[in-house]
Amino acid sequence: MTSRLFSTPSRRTVVKAAAATAAAFPAAAAAAGSATAADTRPAFLHGVASGDPLPDGVLLWTRVTPGPDAVPGSGRGADTAVAWEVAEDRGFTRIAARGSLTARAAFDHTVKVDVRGLRPATDYHFRFTAGDVRSPAGRTRTAPAPDSSGPGIRFGVVSCANWEAGWFSAYRHLAARSDLDAVLHLGDYLYEYGSGSYPSEKYTVRPHEPRHEILTLADYRLRHATYKTDTDLQALHAAHPVVAIWDDHEIANDAWSGGAENHTPGTEGDYAARVAAAKQAYFEWMPVRTSTEGTVYRRLRFGRLADLHLLDLRSFRSQQAGVGSGEVDDPDRTITGRAQLDWLKAGLTASDARWQLVGTSVMISPVAFGSMPARLLRPLTELLGLPEGGLAVNTDQWDGYTDDRRELLAHLTDRGVENTVFLTGDIHMAWANDVPVRASTYPLSRSAATEFVVTSVTSDNLDDLLHVAPNTLSLVAETAVKAANRHVRWVDMDAHGYGVLDVTAERTQMDYYTVSDRTRKDATTAWARSYRTRSGTQKVERVNAPVR
Repeated sequence: MTSRLFSTPSRRTVVKAAAATAAAFPAAAAAAGSATAADTRPAFLHGVASGDPLPDGVLLWTRVTPGPDAVPGSGRGADTAVAWEVAEDRGFTRIAARGSLTARAAFDHTVKVDVRGLRPATDYHFRFTAGDVRSPAGRTRTAPAPDSSGPGIRFGVVSCANWEAGWFSAYRHLAARSDLDAVLHLGDYLYEYGSGSYPSEKYTVRPHEPRHEILTLADYRLRHATYKTDTDLQALHAAHPVVAIWDDHEIANDAWSGGAENHTPGTEGDYAARVAAAKQAYFEWMPVRTSTEGTVYRRLRFGRLADLHLLDLRSFRSQQAGVGSGEVDDPDRTITGRAQLDWLKAGLTASDARWQLVGTSVMISPVAFGSMPARLLRPLTELLGLPEGGLAVNTDQWDGYTDDRRELLAHLTDRGVENTVFLTGDIHMAWANDVPVRASTYPLSRSAATEFVVTSVTSDNLDDLLHVAPNTLSLVAETAVKAANRHVRWVDMDAHGYGVLDVTAERTQMDYYTVSDRTRKDATTAWARSYRTRSGTQKVERVNAPVR
């Protein structure tokens, strides 16, 4: 297990990555100060990042490349001293905190600093230094004081960014905004597939590294590093603190506690070793506080306005049931695990915040399908996990774990927990839903919460799978979905983009934005729709303009 977990990339992968690192090295060093092609000083090739803001602090991250041979995942490169500083101004004349630490090969030369002693609801600037080489500067922001009642908070919301499927222009447009308190990443930050697998080679915009499906610690480290060479992703991390959870592709497709659809034990080794590798690389490379339990479920507070409950829906879940199987209602099956569900329920009940925001990587609203043309149904089965015959549930979502959903929604209604908003990614479509206690009798039965689902940054959706122009066939499918699911207020099956969530005491509103073309690095953005839920209603309604 140990040898596999820490195995190194193939010689071909290392040679190619080392060549790319060596080529980028002088340019990065030159950007930080005068340098020549022979310069072997440390470099910051993967940007800087911050995350998990608290009222008095924030987590800072970077990766130091000690020399051209220190390819991510290779284990090579000397341990390197790194200094860090946080300032109240862009010019770094008013230093709020500073310190130093060591970037070690054992952690792939990534470093994290959990800075405390800062002021609430305040913008700060940060940077790192290795020797005489300085990193790019980043901007971050602390959370409001726990008992404060500010006018509002605003988040960017993203999910599902497949490197090979397109450019991350959605990140660039979010990075350009100056009005965000943080960005929520709801999972599938990266994809584990081999090159040309998803999408097929014909539609691959840019190949990732390593080219093979990632399995080992070295593989996952190199894939994370590849993503963090994207300039738009670097810009996002440098502009805003990111609050992230994982979904399945950070490990393997349709992951559950004991395996995954995209893992074959006979040829790909022990699944537990793969999970350990994926999680170690994730906590090394992401601005997320490391959990001793190996999970990402946690809670962040944004004053008295909102508590943000973040879920891990892969580490503890039972294996997905077959669609149409009565197992979906088995009370012994779980998507959250007992401890996490009890933690969530207790946090929802104890919270005195106006809004309960729940970050869930997969959709909690039920989805049923009637009959529709086979040409539409086939790609929908790929997106939503349905059989080609078309049945009522997607068993990878909460539809496959109905007892956990029933218990959670009953808790919300029985305890009078209002203003719960689920924030979701995963399915490469945008949705605005009421969350009914009993879908079959909705709207006669009540709604317990609302849900806003953001589409993918780049990952394939309906028109991509059909290889047709947007809205060519999806309008028929969208009409069928809404007819069979009266709690679904809106669904868009074609667009790529992001959301901006604006929270005030009176309402929570999601503005949906689309990008013009995921295959163009210079893609533009446009507002598409807005939906809100008013305090005390548990209902979604359309709004005719985004929040300004």
